[in-house]
Amino acid sequence: MKTFFLEDPSVETLKAQLEQLKSQPDVSSILVFAADDNGWTPELVDPILSSANLTVLGGIFPQVIYEGKNYTQGTVLVTFPTALQWSVVDQLSNLSADFDTPLAHLADHWDTFDGSATHLVFVDGLSTCIATFIEAVFMNLGLEQNYLGGGAGSLSFVQKPCLITPNGLVQDSALLIRLPLLSGIGVSHGWTPISEPMKVTESNKNHVISLDWKPAFEVYRALVESHSGQTFTDDNFFDIAKSYPFGISKLDAELIVRDPLMLKDTTGMVCVGEVPEGSFVRILNGTPESLINAASEASERAQQAFNSVSNAAPSLGCFIDCISRVLFMQEGILEEFKQVSGDYTLFGALTLGEIANSGQDYLEFYNKTAVLGLLSSPTDK
Repeated sequence: MKTFFLEDPSVETLKAQLEQLKSQPDVSSILVFAADDNGWTPELVDPILSSANLTVLGGIFPQVIYEGKNYTQGTVLVTFPTALQWSVVDQLSNLSADFDTPLAHLADHWDTFDGSATHLVFVDGLSTCIATFIEAVFMNLGLEQNYLGGGAGSLSFVQKPCLITPNGLVQDSALLIRLPLLSGIGVSHGWTPISEPMKVTESNKNHVISLDWKPAFEVYRALVESHSGQTFTDDNFFDIAKSYPFGISKLDAELIVRDPLMLKDTTGMVCVGEVPEGSFVRILNGTPESLINAASEASERAQQAFNSVSNAAPSLGCFIDCISRVLFMQEGILEEFKQVSGDYTLFGALTLGEIANSGQDYLEFYNKTAVLGLLSSPTDK
């Protein structure tokens, strides 16, 4: 495996790099993490992907990470000597979509599920039914292997093709990739409650309509304005909300964070990922120090998990971090990168939601969370 960073965002540079790599005998597949500001569109990229004579897979994210820095433009490439298995599941915003059938097919036909592989799961981060899909992944593919991934898309919050496949860019879908790599996964977020639990008395997937039988934004606004000393106006919702996510209570587990993205109908809020009706949520807040400590904790957990499956050192570190942590931390995000760096190549993406199972815990779709995957070939075991 080799890693490359293309600072030039143009599709011409991508095409030239793929042309060079396909002539190398140890390159059969390429994993791509591209920044949204590259400006890639299906019209520009699809002809390159379909003629690459390589298995090119990945996503377009708000920002990408390479060797301790984050980039609003540029592309990370990771090469593999074998053809990676992959599949697309579409209609991620269709409330009646059948996710079980295609996932059951994968369970029957993909190579052995013996813990010697890691599944990358990239989703369109602006789709409606992400958490429902992730639950279907858990039910059909189980936890005999690790999962790592996140939400692709744009900070413009306009849904567009953002997943990279050999057939071209797709949207409102999920991309699953089987990596023949051992892994250790660490997850932590660093956000703490500032409110008492509130019942979600009405919601529709990722649309929170009421809390404790009151309009959701009315309740949220009162608590957040009181704590922050700031006032919501017609155009600053996300500027304030990025510091005040929801935390969904789980039995015997850390709170699952949900990022309020925008208002809907002035009284409800749209989040990144579903907030189930009948669940209990609390409003959270954090500090730069608590988020940096969470990245350190994610690194420690990943290393412990990796040591349990391999005696060798990891060769790659894939860091999936939430873009809203960058918006909250600004330059302080570099301190998070330091916490997850080691004697391996660090790459990754700043995402619209994060996907992971921590150890053998339940597979989840997270927001505002730091996820580190340490990766190495099973031959290094």
